[in-house]
Amino acid sequence: MSSNQHSERVQSVRRFNRLYTQRIGLLKRDYLDGAYSLTHVRVLYELAQREDATASALGAKLGIDLGYLSRILRRFEKDKLLVRTRGSRDGRQTLLNLSARGRGLYEHYQARAGEEMHTLIGRMSESDQRRLVEAMGAIEQLLEAAPQPAAAAAPYVLRPHRAGDLGYIVHRHGVLYAQEYGWGPGFEALVAEIAASFLRSYDPRYEQCWIAERASEIVGSVLVTRRSKTVAQLRLLLVEPSARGLGIGQRLVDECIRFARAAGYRQLMLWTNEPLRSARRIYEAAGFQLIESKRHSDFGVELTGQTWTLKL
Repeated sequence: MSSNQHSERVQSVRRFNRLYTQRIGLLKRDYLDGAYSLTHVRVLYELAQREDATASALGAKLGIDLGYLSRILRRFEKDKLLVRTRGSRDGRQTLLNLSARGRGLYEHYQARAGEEMHTLIGRMSESDQRRLVEAMGAIEQLLEAAPQPAAAAAPYVLRPHRAGDLGYIVHRHGVLYAQEYGWGPGFEALVAEIAASFLRSYDPRYEQCWIAERASEIVGSVLVTRRSKTVAQLRLLLVEPSARGLGIGQRLVDECIRFARAAGYRQLMLWTNEPLRSARRIYEAAGFQLIESKRHSDFGVELTGQTWTLKL
């Protein structure tokens, strides 16, 4: 098979994915018009399928970062959907079960999803419904049988930004920070302002953007912008939940440091917020020092903004 044929097939699968996710409502901010994202509902589903689940087992099943999963579980517990208990055999183990309220919400989502799918395929003829189910069965079998990528294979690549990337960065920041932390439109507006300023004044000698890609999909990004002749700023570090745990965040920060040094800056600074603990660990490991903390509510919730600096 030629490289052109392979590329065409990849694009065909991606085109199908875009159509399918749009038709079944996965692009809505709140899945099934509820208070939770698709990932939240998927975790709820897995909890409903088993008794005495553990966070590690859920993370392995779903393939999501344990830090992200932990935030979802904390929200479920806060909303009284989840009950945690100590294991009878091993007191160090925490067992997870849905509460009666959580089970009720799960059943509500199941009913809603069934209704929406009934409406979707109800517009089709009987023969078209059979063709659809047969085609989905074939897709399921092929994907289940497909060999997994070798563990030693590079899971992602870094590249410079291209047309449209900054718009996508704004979109994903707005979506993810609303879902994971409840941040409001003020944050998305700030990201949009940063992206617009970067594009208007972009000088590749002193500023750069890196995009992390895995299987032709964007899974991470970061910017270095010029704050002064001697100070650069690291901005908009983001790693998608599906790609966390692969070292992408650390790699992106390392690229920023390397670039800032090569460009002749004497200092690299950044501004972040206290809830972003995974990012903080990366900054600390890279040698950044916390120099200022200040409370604010610019994004609709009470936060502690933090300024970090690194001497180059």
